[in-house]
Amino acid sequence: MAHNGIVLVVSVSIFRDDEVLIIRENKPTAIDKWNFPSGRIEYGEDILYSARREVKEETGFDVKLNGTTGVYNFISSTNNQVILFHFTGEVNGGSLNLEEDEILDSRWIKVNDLVKFDNEELREPRVLKQIIDNLLKEKVHSISIYNEQLSK
Repeated sequence: MAHNGIVLVVSVSIFRDDEVLIIRENKPTAIDKWNFPSGRIEYGEDILYSARREVKEETGFDVKLNGTTGVYNFISSTNNQVILFHFTGEVNGGSLNLEEDEILDSRWIKVNDLVKFDNEELREPRVLKQIIDNLLKEKVHSISIYNEQLSK
């Protein structure tokens, strides 16, 4: 969702045992870049719902969100101010089915191997490296800090 140049985004690190899922994007602003499943929050959409929806759309997996590494505020490579809500989760259904037009590849990888990627390989590398650092330091907070969206 964009409002006055501000884009609200959700991102999810999906864990399976000691590995995390990363995807290689094929989006106009991120061709051949590795990222966690992520996308924009749609108008009127609950943040937690948006995170689960984006994972489902991009990977085919249903996820249970179980934590957050926090909120990240940055200027993107497309010069938008981005407020990114990053979550951790685990697969609880579905099967790998990459979104054809936007996702080229996926890989399960150990978190400490994520630091080996060059900046050119990552989408928004400064932010991703901050998220990776929080994951490595196990700076993951309870998801209970997020309140469900109130209905009208």
